[in-house]
Amino acid sequence: MPKHVIVVATGETERRALPHLVSHLREQDISVDEVRIPSRNQTLNPRMAERLIKVVWYEKVHALPDKIVLLVDADGASPDDVLAPFTEHSRHLNDEIAATVQYAYAQHHLEAWYFADAENLKKFIGRSPGNVDTSKPDEIQNPKGHLENLLGDRRYTARLSGEIANKLDARTIAQRSPSFKGFLEAVMNGSRHAAG
Repeated sequence: MPKHVIVVATGETERRALPHLVSHLREQDISVDEVRIPSRNQTLNPRMAERLIKVVWYEKVHALPDKIVLLVDADGASPDDVLAPFTEHSRHLNDEIAATVQYAYAQHHLEAWYFADAENLKKFIGRSPGNVDTSKPDEIQNPKGHLENLLGDRRYTARLSGEIANKLDARTIAQRSPSFKGFLEAVMNGSRHAAG
């Protein structure tokens, strides 16, 4: 029987990209059914995260998720420090809803994960990823800005992010990005978050 997962994330870029980055998990009977984000570009803070998790749970009456994974951007800060307010604020949720709530992070935004699959990123962009260490994507400072520079005249949008993600190999990304690997583990089997 498939495991149904819903991801709560920060914005439209994640909503469009994450389904592509986890599509390979269907082979393991794990389905990410939806990526939920705050409406009207609101900030994903602990209170908003709790609200979205409750909405996801209570509106899915006929198709309850087995797990809800909250994905936040660490912006280069300590993941433990960034996740602590979320876990503390929503500690009671595992008592209130039957789905497991897990927490994960992207060390320097989701765009850093793209650089982990440098070969496919290069094919999509049509040029080398430049002077970044693609073997350590979680250490890339301002990966979104770097990606925007590489795109040249093409404007980086959430839609384009989804197109990029669709061309990447999640297994390659997981080998090079501890934060992406931790996200996948949270979706698959429930580790709290990756050490990174």
